[in-house]
Amino acid sequence: MNLPFRKHTLDNGLDVLLHEDHSCPIVAVNLWYHVGSKNERLGHTGFAHLFEHLMFEGSEHFDRGYFHPLQAAGAVLNGSTNADRTNYWEVVPANTLELALWMESDRMGYLLPALTQAKFSNQRDVVLNERRQNYENRPYGLASMAVLAALFPAKHPYHWTTIGETADLQAVQLDEVQAFFRRYYHPANASLAIAGDIDPDAALALVRAYFGEIESGSRVEPVVAEAALGSDLRLVLEDRVELPRIYLSWLTPAMFAAGDAELDLAGDLLANGKTSRLYRRLVFEERIATDVSASQNSREIAGFFQITATAAPGHTLAEIEEAVVEEIERLAADGPRDDEMERGRVQAETQFVFRLQTVGGFGGKSDQLNAYNVFVGDPSYFDRDLARYQAVTPASLQAAAQTYLQRASRATLSIVPRGRQALAVPDSAPAMVS
Repeated sequence: MNLPFRKHTLDNGLDVLLHEDHSCPIVAVNLWYHVGSKNERLGHTGFAHLFEHLMFEGSEHFDRGYFHPLQAAGAVLNGSTNADRTNYWEVVPANTLELALWMESDRMGYLLPALTQAKFSNQRDVVLNERRQNYENRPYGLASMAVLAALFPAKHPYHWTTIGETADLQAVQLDEVQAFFRRYYHPANASLAIAGDIDPDAALALVRAYFGEIESGSRVEPVVAEAALGSDLRLVLEDRVELPRIYLSWLTPAMFAAGDAELDLAGDLLANGKTSRLYRRLVFEERIATDVSASQNSREIAGFFQITATAAPGHTLAEIEEAVVEEIERLAADGPRDDEMERGRVQAETQFVFRLQTVGGFGGKSDQLNAYNVFVGDPSYFDRDLARYQAVTPASLQAAAQTYLQRASRATLSIVPRGRQALAVPDSAPAMVS
């Protein structure tokens, strides 16, 4: 997994990662800000995602829509926000690198002079509409909100979703989001990766020219928070759906922490593909579910493991819960088979290779360099990351299942058709979402 790169840190704190790849005449510009919804606070949520929108609305020296000049030059571009980071990227023809760097630097250093009340109000309405589309009006769309609220206490930064709470977005004022921008969107809290058909020295010179004058900003302290789930919490949520669905969730280690890789592979052997234990039992053999999935959701300060299954017509969530618990307890008691371990390792290695097939976009070399640089402080973490999966043994995976996937410390959410709470697993209380 050798990915050669050069790392430089400008005087203002901006990390610059350069990867040279002349296989195609394109260049990826990938900028990460180490800010996400976990940097918000209760009652003031949705700011990081709101800025994902606002930063495409123009800056002081180009006070128009961000997409047109780059797309006219042949580029593709986008951005995204999650709980732990915000990223913006462009993949441009090699001769358009300077344009991309100029525009990225202008919205980093000179966004606020162009951020008017009209732009702010317009994009806030766009975000509120996105929330309605992707959460409130989508079947099972409120599940993530209910699960996170159940797993993490109210003041924990993972208690809310990245989209934010409606009341918070409606109440926020322009000066409050301006202060949020000054706190987090500056060179000392950012990492810039440039990968592709570049001359590293020339690319670094352009970065210095366009980003070097931007003020550093204050150091951002790491977010620290704890969560514990000491009981079997059972919740039910009514929704406009045809079939009931169950979500079983456990608190687990953070990204890259001990046990994280083991639980990643546990999710693979439990529900990834038609040969997995839960798919084979629930969907193929017993036909009590129409689908099933499992994943270790790794985040920077905590993770959660989740199994999701939709009940087949004529079957109940209680049947599914019983079967899922039996399979987890069997894994904890007997451990995985050798063939399951081998399949999981191959899947993990394959995903590492897939992430390096392109220089940019969502994923790709530039995005992976930034991920390692931001989260572990070392862009060359590829081999050590892969080694975590290669080091997993049947005994260590079994131990992780025993430690974290316990019956007595999980949150179980039933989503049922409206007016049919009786379809939820027994002893469920109403879930609270806003």
